[in-house]
Amino acid sequence: MIGRLAEFIATARYNDLPPAMAEKARLHILDTFGAALAGATSQEAMRTRAALHRADGAGQSQLWGSDMQLSPRNAALVNGIAAHAFELDDTGGCDHSGATVLPAAMAALSLTDGPVDGRHFMLAVALGYDIGRRVMMGFGGYVPHNSAGWHSTGTCGVFAAAAAAAAVLECDAKTTANCLGLAASFASGLWCFIHDGAMAKRVHAGRAAESGVLAALLAREGVTGPAHAFEDVWGGFFKTYAHGPITPEAVTHVLGRDWLLRDAAIKPYASCRDTHAAIDAIGRVLAREPLQPRQIEHVRARLNSFLNDMVGGKDVSTMPAAQMSLPYAVAARLCLGTASLAAYAPEQRSSPEIAAMLDRVSIEIDETVAASWQSSITVETDDGRLIEEKTSVQLGAPDNPLPLAQLRAKFDDLAGLVLPHEQAGRLAETVLGLDALPDARALLPLLRAAGQTP
Repeated sequence: MIGRLAEFIATARYNDLPPAMAEKARLHILDTFGAALAGATSQEAMRTRAALHRADGAGQSQLWGSDMQLSPRNAALVNGIAAHAFELDDTGGCDHSGATVLPAAMAALSLTDGPVDGRHFMLAVALGYDIGRRVMMGFGGYVPHNSAGWHSTGTCGVFAAAAAAAAVLECDAKTTANCLGLAASFASGLWCFIHDGAMAKRVHAGRAAESGVLAALLAREGVTGPAHAFEDVWGGFFKTYAHGPITPEAVTHVLGRDWLLRDAAIKPYASCRDTHAAIDAIGRVLAREPLQPRQIEHVRARLNSFLNDMVGGKDVSTMPAAQMSLPYAVAARLCLGTASLAAYAPEQRSSPEIAAMLDRVSIEIDETVAASWQSSITVETDDGRLIEEKTSVQLGAPDNPLPLAQLRAKFDDLAGLVLPHEQAGRLAETVLGLDALPDARALLPLLRAAGQTP
């Protein structure tokens, strides 16, 4: 199985990529850069880059939103953490594919000796999304793997990162096979962060990106990885990590004909994706009836047990915990009119008005709920009315895409936290014109922010 994936990665060409997927790759690259530039200001990213700078000193690969450079491996780690730090990065791939794929691809870019055509770089990114998603589907999808306690961004994202790095470095099929085999042994990431909002969740994305780069570098030097890492053997990836039935045939199903980048979604809100359908539903209610917070007696959301364990909590003591809380997202949308990054600032999480609204939001366990976008929200008003709104496919999903103008506005807001307006604009236009860019390495200086030190 690894051999077939490796052959595909090593021989794929830009013209193999459907035009719609090429366009989607550009948009996800832009979105991930925006999320990561904002995330460069996060405690997770700043503490990690300070620790690595003290340990290793300077390097050759740019830390986005900073004037620092580290080794390519360490840059992938920090940039991956930054990309995932504020829950604004994309989802629907290996889960958070952009935060694993793009940092690895950019780190590999800094290791190249000559130009890397922009179209080839886009192909490498698309390959990363495709492979990471395929590995996750080998577990039967997101829910079976994650409900077993694994964070698929870390466990499956390492394959996404490895594929992207190998493609940028133009590794042959044999080297790429070793790269993927090594990646299997680097897979990690546990969901236990959910119980206290630990920063470890963000680290998983960076660790996957770093491990993908390391796997590619080791493979280039002739270090071998297991050729049967996916097969049903003792120590095989699926057999070891799965807690239930597996579908390994999904890994290579219609390989090269169906690009799974199509499943990736862009997030308009700074919270777990499974809170977004509820945020959208509240938005539709408010669009019809501009209720004030004082007019709302109670809000009830229906979730199944799995979703409740993931996003049903009300711990807002830390930003990561609040971002995993559907009740908080609903309260913020009702009180602030938004669930943007600003809604998760300390002053909002400690707001008496939002705290009072949070007390009025409850979760009803309903095992018939198939997904967060196939449920409902019920708002009870102070005059006794019950307003039920069904949830639907979230804004930013593949079949409900975020309009380009809104994506660009999101990028401008986030990149503007660390980059001058003119530089952020040049970065955006360079990304949107990647298919005509002779050398993708032109992206590297556009990600540097003067004066941002550990």
